[in-house]
Amino acid sequence: MGTPVERRYSGRMTVPVENFPALEERRFAHAFVGRVPGIELSTDKQTVLARLDEVHGSVRGELGVGSYAFATAQQLHGNGVAIIDAPLAHDRCFSNCDGMITNQRNVCLGIYVADCCAVYLADRQHRAIGLVHSGKKGTDLGIVPKAIGLLHEHFGIAPADLVAQLSPCIRPPHYEVDFAAQIIEQCRAAGVDETHDTGRCTACDLGRYYSYRAEKGRTGRMLALLAL
Repeated sequence: MGTPVERRYSGRMTVPVENFPALEERRFAHAFVGRVPGIELSTDKQTVLARLDEVHGSVRGELGVGSYAFATAQQLHGNGVAIIDAPLAHDRCFSNCDGMITNQRNVCLGIYVADCCAVYLADRQHRAIGLVHSGKKGTDLGIVPKAIGLLHEHFGIAPADLVAQLSPCIRPPHYEVDFAAQIIEQCRAAGVDETHDTGRCTACDLGRYYSYRAEKGRTGRMLALLAL
């Protein structure tokens, strides 16, 4: 299930930041940033991300990765996965992608979600990581097993060496499909034998999380962060 959401001070406000024991005990820099109080919501994703940027940047700084290049994905509900195998000179958003994998030490991966699942893929030996946006469409397209395969193909990471961690996401009865359970099944079928799921539903707790469905599109975005 993971640990309860912890409150951490960031700048002038208190921000809910969640850490996962499976990643914490292996010393991966990671976080799941929940609902930020006092931020005006919007139906436009880029508008709300701009409003959240200062807070999210502060969290990256507190996590110790503020100086790292910040890599994000365009997130089109597809199955494109960016491969980051060289240093990034600056922050970058990868187009036509919903996931990223990397073996670079000075890169922080970021995925934004508001009901979809952020899936953390971490090699136990700290050789490479992946972070994937997988909702109903991405799960149907198999983006998580695709990322697992690419970690093996490009960085030599066997699926059995990976830890998979699922973030909070929408679940039945608030959503008609349990895509979190499907993601777990896909990970295991791909050879990942250590999978973890918080079991928490974003639509069930609007005090901690944003929910695109529950808030009818006028919402914010949580941020998943992962770095080597």
